[in-house]
Amino acid sequence: MNYIGSKHRLSDFIKTTVKEVCGDDLSQKTFCDLFAGTGSVGRNFKPIVKSVIANDLEYYSYVLNRNYIGNHKELSPERYFQELNDLEGASGFIYTNYGEGGGSDRLYFSKENAQKIDAIRQKIESWKQTGTISEDIYFLLLASLIESADKIANTASVYGAFLKKIKKMASVLIHVEPASFDKTPNSHTVFHEDGNTLVKKIEGDILYLDPPYNVRQYGSNYHILNTIAKYDTFVPRGKTGLRNYNRSAYCSSVKVVAAFEELIKNAQFKHIFLSYNNEGLMPPDIVRQVMQRYGKYDLATIDYKRFKADMNRKHKAKRTTEYLHILEK
Repeated sequence: MNYIGSKHRLSDFIKTTVKEVCGDDLSQKTFCDLFAGTGSVGRNFKPIVKSVIANDLEYYSYVLNRNYIGNHKELSPERYFQELNDLEGASGFIYTNYGEGGGSDRLYFSKENAQKIDAIRQKIESWKQTGTISEDIYFLLLASLIESADKIANTASVYGAFLKKIKKMASVLIHVEPASFDKTPNSHTVFHEDGNTLVKKIEGDILYLDPPYNVRQYGSNYHILNTIAKYDTFVPRGKTGLRNYNRSAYCSSVKVVAAFEELIKNAQFKHIFLSYNNEGLMPPDIVRQVMQRYGKYDLATIDYKRFKADMNRKHKAKRTTEYLHILEK
């Protein structure tokens, strides 16, 4: 997925730094990704640690992580994918509110793709309700639909706006591809909670933190993915069809420092790693001051190419610096 703040390109840097601090052998360690997003960091550590705890407050993120992290045994879903891709389109909630020709004037998807998404989403839910599929396969199918729908969405990057005309990629008919996951001998845990609340109830060895950096709320930028994931009934608001969404304290310049210190204080993990770039709401010195109050502090940095949506903004450099703040409690 084309995801704001994704750490996919930084995965080697993060893994190398964690190993330098915690030891090369992580096979007996519990690794927690508290703001998991699409799960790229947890997926990177899943094969090399004893267990992963993944969490995110956004439901679409929970679905993705429930598949990529939570699923760990072999599944046989091939016939379900075949049936989903063979379905005829249906006029449902996505087509009516977000599809071309649906009456809402929102062009997030072409007519054919919006109707196909509706048909596929309805079938997945029907299989779940009738007990035709297991919970593991349900989240595999749903994660696969979310990933596949994102590829043919008629947007420049996020879902804060749609394009005025259907672009070439958005006109390609959706084909649901399996969202493959790593098989492991050990099980893993996935939560859908506020990170500051959950951290009081869990413990482990390595806590990785990747909270929002700035005022952009993920619930609004990816509201369509939440709607596909939940497939509930509500009245879409405004030109973009927003739903009610979570507002993170980490996106508020007034609340972020207090929220961060509360999290660090309550964290029951020996090693804590915080990804945060040089343009975040919390300056590096503030992060250091907070973390130093709770243990031994260190810092690793890397220069990298910024997320492409940010490069469209005026007066922005094409590269930025990622800070990996390190705390040993």
